[in-house]
Amino acid sequence: MENETMQTRRDEPGAVPSIVGQAQDFDWASAPDAPHELFLRWLRDATNAGVPEAHAATLSTVDADGLPDARVLTVKDVSGDCGFKIATGDESPKGHQLLTNPNCALTFYWSPLARAVRVRGTAQRATAAESATDFLACHPQTRANALAAPQSSTFSTDASRDELIRQAQAAMELDPGIVSPQWTVWTVIPKSVEFWQGDPNRNHQRLGYIRTKTAWDKQRLWP
Repeated sequence: MENETMQTRRDEPGAVPSIVGQAQDFDWASAPDAPHELFLRWLRDATNAGVPEAHAATLSTVDADGLPDARVLTVKDVSGDCGFKIATGDESPKGHQLLTNPNCALTFYWSPLARAVRVRGTAQRATAAESATDFLACHPQTRANALAAPQSSTFSTDASRDELIRQAQAAMELDPGIVSPQWTVWTVIPKSVEFWQGDPNRNHQRLGYIRTKTAWDKQRLWP
């Protein structure tokens, strides 16, 4: 009975349908010279199609032991020449990892459109002024949490957590402009960007952009 149950569980992932989104038409020959233009176009397509949280991405980093780490966050902005802005506290795991090793990756997946985008590059730290402006634009609860304790730090009870948040909220009431000195905006400057258009028949379309010294080199990639 135990072996039968384990076998059933192993079979379950393979029984789930893949690439169920509506594949989009795209003329790869007319792709723009810069990847951020195509990314913004695809992001608008995802938003217009009603994809929830289309600005969400998986940020992948490397810890001090060389082990990969990943988590989902929201990308705040995409600037010219394809810089992807994110934010975190310096004392959080991803903050520590970016400070130690700024090499990182972002992955977007828009299932309803059968599309994905992969970004690989290096994170650059923003100025303190830019980070402060971003912090003050965050949701009040996000600011209270950041002021109360470092992200991912441990706590003993709900009561102890709530008390720290209450103290942070009181500080915010006294000083609406209070900013966490640990809050940092990072801009992921890509070295490569890949656009993937899925096909239910597995004839996936892939276009890669590789940064050169003067421009971007576009390459069609095998499915």
